[in-house]
Amino acid sequence: MPKVIFLDVDGTLVDYHNRIPESAVTAIRKARENGHLVYACTGRSRAEMQPEIWEIGIDGMIGGNGSYVEHQGEVVMHQLIAKEDAVSVVDWLHERGLEFYLESNNGLFASEHFREKGRETLHTYMLGKGMTAEQVADLETEDVLHGLVYGADLYRDDLNKISFILSSYQDHLDSKEAFPQLVANTWGGRGETALFGDLGIKGIDKAKAIDQLLAHLGHDKSDTIAFGDAKIDIPMFDYCALGVAMGNSGAETKASADMVTDDVEDDGLYNAFDKLGLLG
Repeated sequence: MPKVIFLDVDGTLVDYHNRIPESAVTAIRKARENGHLVYACTGRSRAEMQPEIWEIGIDGMIGGNGSYVEHQGEVVMHQLIAKEDAVSVVDWLHERGLEFYLESNNGLFASEHFREKGRETLHTYMLGKGMTAEQVADLETEDVLHGLVYGADLYRDDLNKISFILSSYQDHLDSKEAFPQLVANTWGGRGETALFGDLGIKGIDKAKAIDQLLAHLGHDKSDTIAFGDAKIDIPMFDYCALGVAMGNSGAETKASADMVTDDVEDDGLYNAFDKLGLLG
């Protein structure tokens, strides 16, 4: 029976140097030759998806942690932050002096000083992902966040999500209070060590987006396999018939999975595809 496979991107399909292991490319292509469907399922918006991912030959994507669903070039579902909410968030972030970027399928629209402030923050983020101080020393903001656009109109109606650099954890707590109509999360660290806050559409996640895609395809969730490396992937694991955590996942993510494979940099995807009989 053909499977429907969902791959988180960062830390799962793409390593922490933003490279796709050649073994992962081989695994995906062989699986699709065998009739399986393969989708990226990511927090990234479409503008952040480097061309190399599409060149593998994937069947589509779920983006914005579930706000966007695409199958073979067709938009199945797309939920956007209301413009009045987006304007209010931008004004609030400016008032607090917080740098941010607006995540859209049309680009990542950055605030005035995001490049300078983001460089230091993203260096810290990449150090936490296992890069050395020497490796991060010359990294620019655009080396980590692809699709950044500066100088654009920041009052927009095409947003999936808004990420902002935290000056303290209180910024996240205050964002929850200021925008109860949106969902507030953090990323880049656990709890008070988080580097970024983000605001998005309430009531969506990767699992709900998968459900919508399956309805569109006419597939049952008994056919599904999910791969991920982070806590935000846990709803996807809970929903799909089989959840596979990468070897570089945290303890909570591994505990929620049905299977743990090798590290993203140690052929984790290929080895799992092989064990699950997806390669023929």
